[in-house]
Amino acid sequence: MAYSAPKVEVTSAFWKNYRDLVATKVLPYQWQVITNQIEVDLPLDPGGNPTTGDTLSYAVENLKIAADQAEGKFHGMPFQDSDVYKWLESAAYALQDHDDADLKEIADGVVDLIAAAQQPDGYIDTFFQIKWPDRKFARIQQSHELYTMGHYIEAGVAYYEATGNEKALDVAKKIAACIAAHFGDEAGKVHGADGHPEIELALARLAEVTGDSQYAELGRWFLHVRGKDPDFYDKQNKADGWDRDFFEQIKYLPRTYYQAAEPVTKQQNAEGHAVRVMYLCTGMAHIARLTGDDSLLQACHTFWNSVVHKRMFVTGQIGTTKEGESFTYDYDLPNDAEYGETCASVGMSFFARRMLELEPKGEYGDVLEKELFNGTIAGMALDGRHFYYVNPLEVDPRKLKGNPDFRHVLAERAGWFACACCPANLSRLIASVDRYIYAVQDDGTILSDQFIANKASFDGGIVIEQRSNFPWEGHVEFTISNPEASEFRFGIRIPAWSKSAFTISVNGEETAVEPEDGFVYLQIAGEKTDIALDLDMSVKELRANNRVAEDAGRVAVTRGPLVYTAESADNAGDLWLYSIKPGSGTYEFKPELLGGVGTITEQGVREVPDESDDLYLPAGTETTEAASVTFIPYYAWANRGEGQMRVWQRTV
Repeated sequence: MAYSAPKVEVTSAFWKNYRDLVATKVLPYQWQVITNQIEVDLPLDPGGNPTTGDTLSYAVENLKIAADQAEGKFHGMPFQDSDVYKWLESAAYALQDHDDADLKEIADGVVDLIAAAQQPDGYIDTFFQIKWPDRKFARIQQSHELYTMGHYIEAGVAYYEATGNEKALDVAKKIAACIAAHFGDEAGKVHGADGHPEIELALARLAEVTGDSQYAELGRWFLHVRGKDPDFYDKQNKADGWDRDFFEQIKYLPRTYYQAAEPVTKQQNAEGHAVRVMYLCTGMAHIARLTGDDSLLQACHTFWNSVVHKRMFVTGQIGTTKEGESFTYDYDLPNDAEYGETCASVGMSFFARRMLELEPKGEYGDVLEKELFNGTIAGMALDGRHFYYVNPLEVDPRKLKGNPDFRHVLAERAGWFACACCPANLSRLIASVDRYIYAVQDDGTILSDQFIANKASFDGGIVIEQRSNFPWEGHVEFTISNPEASEFRFGIRIPAWSKSAFTISVNGEETAVEPEDGFVYLQIAGEKTDIALDLDMSVKELRANNRVAEDAGRVAVTRGPLVYTAESADNAGDLWLYSIKPGSGTYEFKPELLGGVGTITEQGVREVPDESDDLYLPAGTETTEAASVTFIPYYAWANRGEGQMRVWQRTV
């Protein structure tokens, strides 16, 4: 049941900057928000959810009220507790990398508060404890109870692993016991799963840290019961009182929104709310590994192929429409109306990691890399205090202000959200990125999946040091210390963007090795092995499959793992007037720009703005002039004030 993970110290300059930012700026800021020390100006909820109008979080205050340490009424979303839990999980990871006594004292206090708020039977959800004590588990289509408790289980496991705090783990185990007492096939129990998957992946983590298979089996039950009775939610809602909704607008959404129209093993496409799909898939992949359930693994393959090959944006973001924050149909990938919730990119990172633990396929690492360097970190400003919920690939501030169809899109990041799932979700991913670099297979094969400089210690005394200036440079070095000279297989992922041009040398001698499913494998036996890998970091342009109507005749500029974008901060006038010549791109690293980024300049032309006020003009009367277009990495956009942004470019 238990899998031994390496101890990894991240040395990458790129990721150390982000991890230091989370530890020193993001976590203190988020703590101030969730403890009501900061009043935030909230934008309209991107998903259209009704909000209370509060400009304070009350997340910690709700727990104090439930623990009888304060008086008052509940404030916020039904899942408001999860903001605290994800903060705690982020703090746990940060404490493994930063010796911060003040942070640990605060986090220990949070664990004590949560334990005090937990009821004797293990139940904890302040929305119901304070506001609806008679409706526990009565309306799980909308209640988010298991979602919220799952987030605590994740946090409790992480905090126990980081600090050895037994109380944190005990709270998690009591939650699991409470859930097991109320859910199952037996008479008198609830025969369904939460409308928002999360408990499944949380139980997998609890099973792994405790070595207790009962938690994995409970998670497996939740996965298989989902969609078994498509009418389950309606039956519960009617029994609870049809009009007593927590989220009336989602009651009438199709069952596919909750991935509950049919059993997960029969579903053929990724449908519905994108974050729910990703959490479901993450749980399926992890539970499949822990239990050997092949039907869940096959379902993972089906969902993976649907998302990655037909419903994913070039930056890795997923979720097409603001209506239900959902997928739509194959190849529907609009750039300006895109939803691309930050949480969905974080969830896709979770899914890719768990699939790589199951199977050594380079595609999983390719997608994880795409998410880490593009789709996820674009959700946070470089100051660590502003965030995106929605991540478009094209923005014109005039459209956002003048057309209500785009009210879900922001030209600049916000300080917080009424539904604040994204900020802490992103911080916990960044703080735990050390866990995404390697995967150890059951046969002892070590896979080096991500090019994030680090020093890692494995079982048997094996130490692997990876050095690079990735993502700006493609030269990567590995030094493997193997004092026992034990033989093992070492796999290095060759990214799809470099599969036709890479070189690898072992102990100074170039070696011809053909990739196997995206990895090159080397047999390591000596006490010390030096490996050098050089990847193709040339500027490339990608086109979309021509089934994607919005990108027909356009290209996206890339270099290595990064997708690039044009901003009006670098390019005068309306960005849609530019056309670039593929193959003309030149690269330059600018240490003074945006914290240090590589920029790309492409040559092309620009249409001269029309002087006529006529709305329609004869074709062929437009004029052009030679022009160049400057690109920055997509993750760094919107850090220099409001302006236009555009990923996909016209060509000449």
